[in-house]
This record gives sequence, C-alpha cells and structure tokens, in this order.
Amino acid sequence: MNNIFKIILGAAFAVAVAFYADSIIRQDTHGGFLVLAAVFGAYMAMNIGANDVANNVGPAVGSGALTIGMAIVIASVFEASGALIAGGDVVGTIKKGIIDPVAFGGDPMTFVYAMSAALLSAALWLNLATWLKAPVSTTHSIVGGVLGGGIAAGGFAIVSWGTMGKIAASWVISPVLGGVIAAIFLYIIKSQIIYKEDKLEAAKKIVPFLVALMTAAFVTYLTVKGLKKVWPVIVDILSFLPQTKKPGIEVALVFGMVGAVITYIFVKPRIAQKVLGLDNSRNSINILFTIPLIFAAALLSFAHGANDVANAVGPLAAVYDALTTHGVSVKAAIPLWVMVVGGLGIAIGLALFGPRLIKTVGSEITELDQMRAFSIMMAAAITVVIASQLGLPVSSTHIAVGAIFGVGFLREWLDSKNMDEKHTKLQIESEILHKIKEELNTLKTEEDYKRQVELIEAQKRQKKKVKSIKRSLKENYVKRGMVKKIIAAWIITVPAAATLSAIIFYVIKGVN
Repeated sequence: MNNIFKIILGAAFAVAVAFYADSIIRQDTHGGFLVLAAVFGAYMAMNIGANDVANNVGPAVGSGALTIGMAIVIASVFEASGALIAGGDVVGTIKKGIIDPVAFGGDPMTFVYAMSAALLSAALWLNLATWLKAPVSTTHSIVGGVLGGGIAAGGFAIVSWGTMGKIAASWVISPVLGGVIAAIFLYIIKSQIIYKEDKLEAAKKIVPFLVALMTAAFVTYLTVKGLKKVWPVIVDILSFLPQTKKPGIEVALVFGMVGAVITYIFVKPRIAQKVLGLDNSRNSINILFTIPLIFAAALLSFAHGANDVANAVGPLAAVYDALTTHGVSVKAAIPLWVMVVGGLGIAIGLALFGPRLIKTVGSEITELDQMRAFSIMMAAAITVVIASQLGLPVSSTHIAVGAIFGVGFLREWLDSKNMDEKHTKLQIESEILHKIKEELNTLKTEEDYKRQVELIEAQKRQKKKVKSIKRSLKENYVKRGMVKKIIAAWIITVPAAATLSAIIFYVIKGVN
C-alpha cells in the first residue's frame, strides 16, 4: 500500500468524523469548532496508533513471535476494545492538571481555541516523530499542547509548574525503571536457564514460574488501569468484593496472585511436555516464550487503549462539553461517539502507519529474541503498577523503550565479561597489539631506531583497529545513534508541542 493511498484512507476517516460531528451540533452558533476539533481528534488518534502502539507489539515482532501483520490485527482489535469497553466515562478537561481552568475566566470559546490548538499541535508533533522514526510519549505531546495553548490564552501564571516538574522527572524515571526491571528479568533467564548445562531441565522449572509471574503482573496492571469503567458492574455481581468506585491495589494484587497460581498449574505440565521434543539449545528455550509474548502484546494493547485513548479524545470531549454547556468544566463526560473516534482512530493509524515504528522499536535499537522481548513486556507491566502506586509520573513509551535499552546494555555488559565467538576477532587484534608493545620494549639501542619508528606507526594503526572493533561490537548490541535520537526527541517533545500549540492558538483566535 503506497503512502498516498494511506493518506487518502486516513483523510477519509477524518472527513467521516467531521460529517458526524456536524450532524450533531450544526444548529449551534459555534458548531464549526466541534467539527474542527473532531478532525483534530481523529488526526491525533491516528498518530497515537502510528507511534505509541508500536511499544506494545514492537518487541514481539522484533523477536519473531509475531509477524507485523499479526501484530497489527491483534493490537488494532485490543486497542479499540480497551478504549470502548474499559475506557473512562469522564475525562479531566485539563490534562494532568497542568493549567487552571479558572484562568479562562469562564470564556468557553477561549477554552475551545486552546484545546483545539493542543490537539492539532500534539498530532503534528507525533506525525513528525513517526516520520523521524522516534517513539515519543503521546501523553507528553498532549501535555505540551495543553501547556502551550493555556499559556497563550492566559499567560505563564496559570501553569502548575510543580506538576510540570513531575512530568519532566518522568523523562528519567520511566526509562530507568523500565531498563532496570527488564535487565533483571533477562539476567534471571540467562543465569538460571541459558548458562546451565542442561537448559531444558532448567527451563522446566523456571519458565512456568516466569509465565505465572507475568500473569500476576498483567492481571494486576489490567485491574488497576483497565477495569475502572466496568468495576461498578463487577462489584454488583461479586458482592464480596470491596464496594468501591474503582479497584484498589490490594484487590488487584489478590487478583494477580490468583491468576498466577492458575497459570502455574496450567502451564507447568505443558512446558514439561513441550521440552520433550526440543534440543538443548538457546533457540529451543526461545520457543517456550512465544505464546506468552503474544498474550502480553494483546494485554498491553488492551490496557493502552483503555488508558491512553484519553490523550486523543480528552481535549475533544472538553471542546464538546464547552460548546454544549457554554462553560468551562474541570471534568467532562466522554460521549460514546468521541470514544469511538479515539478507538477506531488508533486502530486505523496503527494499520496504515504503524509498521514504521514497530520495526524501529522491534529491531533498530537492539537485536531481540523471545526471551529478551519477554523481559521487556514484563518490565512494561510491572513498572506501570509500581510507579502508579508510588505516585511517580511515568510514560509507557519511555518505559518500553527504556526496557529495550536495558536489555541491550545488559547483553553488552555480560558479553564484555564473558568473551564468546563474537569477540574472537577482537582477541586476535589485541594479541597483535600486545606483541608490538612487547617488541618495542625490547628495542633499546640507537641501531634499532628505524625498527622502533616502524613499530610505533604499526602500534597506532593497531590501536585504531582495536578501538574500531570495540565500537562496532557495542553498536551490535545497542545502536548509539538511535539512543541519542530518541532521547533528544523525548526532551524536546513538551516544548515543541507547546510552541506549536501557542502558534496555532493565535492563528485560530486571529481568524475568528
């Protein structure tokens, strides 16, 4: 499918959304702004699908557990399902509480201008980042958009700089947490299975435990982050559960433990049966992680759809609320049609433009196999649960990419400690350099001057060669160029989206 056709299909979706928005508010004096915001919301949703969803399925694709086609189908279905089934009924009109709604002075149109500018700026930044093959945080993009629109509307005084400081802290917290947890799990797999003489016997004991732990993490994660909307229905059916508006961490952990026990009982005999037909190799161990990875990709996509769809439809819901109530609310109900725009938009954006970032996340940062991808998926679920309970601001994108960094750097560190066949060339060249140094040390007299000059030049050349080999070995683990580009994109996401938003706000206000 060529790019022009993809753009036409994406535009067709945005036009359909515009017609629907027009049909429900055409009698309103300012109804055109809902149409405009709906188009921006559709555009934003497609860009979330193109950029952010890659983090959920990219590792599974890069490891070979899923093809890109299978990943797109699974992620599209579960993203849309998460948005429609478990997405919230109400959204904060000012994302993350970064600006004070009172600053708009009760003027709904200024608020509408700011939210429309926030949507378009965030979508444009995400579009650019996708084109540059840089996975960035959609939450940070919309935060930047709201920040810029809010400042343009009411000045710097309306910004909650303490909240912005926490968001900035997530640039470090998210990738570090994700990287450390992913590295820990990969180290466990390597030390307890791969480095054992009888890998299959070790796998029979360890893999069921790891899969059960993954189940615990995902059940806890989905309970806390994905069941808020349907929780009242669940507690009505299961009256023994705490009668709360949303599930607490204690209930989520209990659900997780129950899920882990059931999974362990179910998986253990099947793993024992599976290893009977395998040989004692690393590739055979990888096979055991394939099915858990597919489930992880689906569950991450569902949770992402349930939570991050608000990044697309939150400002759109806020615009709809402002135009229908003629005021500025702190909270706004999300109409079903707005949630459908978010869910379908994410699925369409993923299907049309997602493969670009899926390839980047899956294979262009570090080489992944199933056990490495498994560690990344585990880190994604566990980090979100830990961070949410500690009140730490984190980004799912930064967590996932940080986990990929962690896996790559762990491999690099382990292989630097344990020379294997990949280092054979480096060993040979280092030995040559050592011999040159030894010969130089034996040449003391003036008669040896000519030979000394030759050896000094040879030593310089050999040092360059050894340094080059070391650099290339490191690049085989984690591509430094990609790391620098992604971190740079993370740092400028909020200011770039904010600047764009302020400009768009003034343009919209000036036109009207």
